[in-house]
Amino acid sequence: MQNAKFAKSYMAAMVKTATPAQLVLMLYDGALRFMATAKQGFSEEDFSKRNETIHNNLQKTQAILRELQISLDMQVGGEFPDRMHALYGFMMAQIQQANLKKEIGPIHVVEKLLGDIRDAWAQMLKQSATVKAA
Repeated sequence: MQNAKFAKSYMAAMVKTATPAQLVLMLYDGALRFMATAKQGFSEEDFSKRNETIHNNLQKTQAILRELQISLDMQVGGEFPDRMHALYGFMMAQIQQANLKKEIGPIHVVEKLLGDIRDAWAQMLKQSATVKAA
């Protein structure tokens, strides 16, 4: 119980001190973690535990995707915000289908897309830190 309290306190401190770009990375990581937990739920033998695990974690994933979508700065111009808005919408629809039909396939699709975006974002943060340090 004490370890959970420390972990929660540590996470709160990380969020408070993170830059906006680091917060985005944390959101990507959270969504990927929730999808992984939802996928584990498919192997649960107890029907209600299975559905609860899948549903709750996919709902959390959708909430993160929605947050990422609404946090896009659509005033920037260019096609990037529009494409990301549509991509997040597609991913939310895939997660919704996975949840409604209790199918793992759409989760794999979103995991791949979001994993690639997450890795590119992390690389951008790393390069940005290197440039600032120089």
